[in-house]
Amino acid sequence: MRLVVFGANGPTGRQAVEQALASGHQVSAVTRKPDEYPLRSTRLDIVAADVTDEVAVRNAVDGADAVISTYGVPYGRREITVYSQGITHITRAMAAHGVSRLVCVSSTTVATEDAPSDSLLWRKVFRPLLRNSLGRTLYDDMERMERIVQGTGLVWTVVRPGGLFDLPEPTPDYQVAPHRLPGRLTSRADLAQTLVHEATEPLHPRETIEVITRSGMPPFTTFLREAFGTNR
Repeated sequence: MRLVVFGANGPTGRQAVEQALASGHQVSAVTRKPDEYPLRSTRLDIVAADVTDEVAVRNAVDGADAVISTYGVPYGRREITVYSQGITHITRAMAAHGVSRLVCVSSTTVATEDAPSDSLLWRKVFRPLLRNSLGRTLYDDMERMERIVQGTGLVWTVVRPGGLFDLPEPTPDYQVAPHRLPGRLTSRADLAQTLVHEATEPLHPRETIEVITRSGMPPFTTFLREAFGTNR
C-alpha cells in the first residue's frame, strides 16, 4: 500500500514511517522541512508540505491508499487551530482524490468519560488542570478536529493515546479498544504500530479507539516534560 503520513518528522510520525517501511509499504512522508528528514528508503518519498497549505496537502494526498495524520503542537496559551485547519485540508484532499481510509491521532484527554483506573485526585485535580488550563487551547482544537473527521464520509479511525513517551520498539502487551482503558501513558512505538495496522487493515472503521501501554513505562513526569516541549 501507499501510505501518506502527515507530521512525518515528529517523533510519532517517524516511528510510523519506519514501521510502515519495515512492513513493505510505500510511504510518502509529509514534512515542512524535507531537507532535515532523517529517514531514507527506495520506498520512501519525502514530500514538502504544511497542513495549513490546502494546495500542498491536496498534492501530497494524490496517489495514496490511506492517510495517517500524526501532526501536532505543544501546549500554548494562544489560540490553536492547526488540528482543525489541517484535518479540514486533509479530508477535503482525500475526498477530491477518492481516498477513503484515514487514521488520525488525538488524545485520551479529550474523552468525556472517566477511565476505569482514574483516581479522585486525577479526576478532580490533574485532568482538569491539563484539559481546562495548561492544554485548553490544544484540546479544544483536538475536539474540533475529531468532530470534523467524524462528520466526513471517509472510513476514519480516531486514535487516542495517553501521555506519549519513547521506546525503541513496540511492547508485547499494549491494549487497543473502542472504549476507555485503564492507564495514562502510551509509547510512540505502540501508537505507531496501531496507526499502521489500522491504515492497512481497518480493524475499527468509523470508531474512536484508545491505545495504552502496559509495560516499560517511565515516570509520569516524563509525559509532563514532553507536553511542553515536543510535537507528537
